[in-house]
Amino acid sequence: MAKYGSEQILPYNNEEHKTTQVRRMFDSIAGTYDQLNHTLSLGIDKIWRRKGIAFLRPFSPASILDIATGTGDLAISMHRRLKADRIIGADISEGMMEVGRQKVAEAGLSDHITFEYQDCTALTYPDNSFDAVTAAFGVRNFENIESGSKNSIRKRNIGIKLENSNQK
Repeated sequence: MAKYGSEQILPYNNEEHKTTQVRRMFDSIAGTYDQLNHTLSLGIDKIWRRKGIAFLRPFSPASILDIATGTGDLAISMHRRLKADRIIGADISEGMMEVGRQKVAEAGLSDHITFEYQDCTALTYPDNSFDAVTAAFGVRNFENIESGSKNSIRKRNIGIKLENSNQK
């Protein structure tokens, strides 16, 4: 198995699994995450999202699984720009998804975008369930990047190259 370095970074301690620590960290900052992300990235996060969506546009995906969706910014942008019928935002942080649910409801998109608690290393969806699977920034937080990536790719029903915005 390849080592990516970020798998060894633990937010709090060496006693708990990384997934537990990442969940706790994001639950605690959920209400301020969006502003923090935009500020610390100097707005580059918005550019990366637009590039990812532009990459998907030729494939016209009708159903999309957005893993590590956080507060749903990518899911909302994908619906607006790609007009996907169904987008599921999956994440391990209920706090982040609750912020996302509120944003989706305020935008009137609840019929198209839903959120579900899912760990990317053990997704419960049948293989080939989605036209596309995305992960904007969450890959760096996976406890096992290789397992999470392979499990996510199996959920696609068309062959789209995996693009990782964390490495751009």
